Amino acid sequence: MTKIFATAKLRHISGTPEKNGAADRVLSKEDFQAAHAEITAWEGHAPTPLVALNALASSIGVARIDYKHEGPRFGLGSFKALGGAYAAMRVLGRELSRRLETEVALSDIRAGDYAKDCAQITLVSATDGNHGRSLAWGCKRFGAPCRIYIHSEVSEGRAQAMRELGADVIRIDGDYDESVALARSEAEENGWFVVSDTSWEGYSEPPRDVMAGYGVMTREACEALDQAPTHVFLQGGVGGLAASVAAALRQYWGGQSPRVVVVEPELAACLFESAHQGQPTSVKISEETIMAGLSCGEPSEMAWEILREETSDFLTIPDTIVAPAVRLLARPMGADPAIEAGESAVAGLAALIAACQSTQLSASLGLDKTSRVLLIGSEGVTDPAIFAEIMEAEDA
Repeated sequence: MTKIFATAKLRHISGTPEKNGAADRVLSKEDFQAAHAEITAWEGHAPTPLVALNALASSIGVARIDYKHEGPRFGLGSFKALGGAYAAMRVLGRELSRRLETEVALSDIRAGDYAKDCAQITLVSATDGNHGRSLAWGCKRFGAPCRIYIHSEVSEGRAQAMRELGADVIRIDGDYDESVALARSEAEENGWFVVSDTSWEGYSEPPRDVMAGYGVMTREACEALDQAPTHVFLQGGVGGLAASVAAALRQYWGGQSPRVVVVEPELAACLFESAHQGQPTSVKISEETIMAGLSCGEPSEMAWEILREETSDFLTIPDTIVAPAVRLLARPMGADPAIEAGESAVAGLAALIAACQSTQLSASLGLDKTSRVLLIGSEGVTDPAIFAEIMEAEDA
């Protein structure tokens, strides 16, 4: 185990979870069920692996680590395949039903019956890479034009992956939040439809659909486990992943639902700051994190409704422990299987390892030799060039 985890500086703040039904109110069981029924009918659907990291668990002093590896998801490399494409389909269904003045079934959109009509509806979004790739993939399947807005630090490899799926990719000079603003303004000007994974006042249906789609992943994990985890470490970003998983776990396990720990880059900690302020709070991103998918300065208000009730702990981690965590998965301990993961996938893993090196932080998080920890490996290798660069480096 590299010493860098032991010296890493993590920030911790306790949440103030007070259950008031958000896990059922914001994302209902019906929302999750509808998404599951549709997505599992898509060509190419298959559950992704839940991998036990027994040697690593023993090494850091917990009973069990289960890692949900989303790299194989629909050949797109990340859990985002479940959200963006499904939300796109729902947007198309609502708009086609309005235009044609008849209820349009998602199954008919899936079958291509409305491809000509879909071709008249342009869908847009901002992305750090994975959400846009999912949206582009969905639009290609359903026959809708797609425009994706990316910021200056999104890798060219990720941009090209979206172009290859037929998207028109627009790169701006600013950061992620500025790309979100431009996508919104140009959509309003041109009559396009935003398919975002973050919500704001007056905009909630597509983000809810995105989070409902993610529920497929959580349901797979729960059904593969024989008992509830004691902890789940979840990536931050705008909060959509964390909120969806927290809500689905609560609905599945009830009072046995695991302790929720939200992990963010110290360079983009909008949820940590929201917990500190007690309300959704944006932060200015002055430097981009290596965890490209988590470089978000403005939280989703809808996601925050769930997270403020379900999250027990908020952590920030430095970028210095991200690449070592990627390498640790790819070159595992003992008989643990090798996993090729992207930078954003290992946030929870890196935080868990570092926390277990600190007696004080372990105690604060309730981590001990009986802990069973669920991790969401949110992406595989979505940019081979970045992964190769990480793997070529050496741990200190």
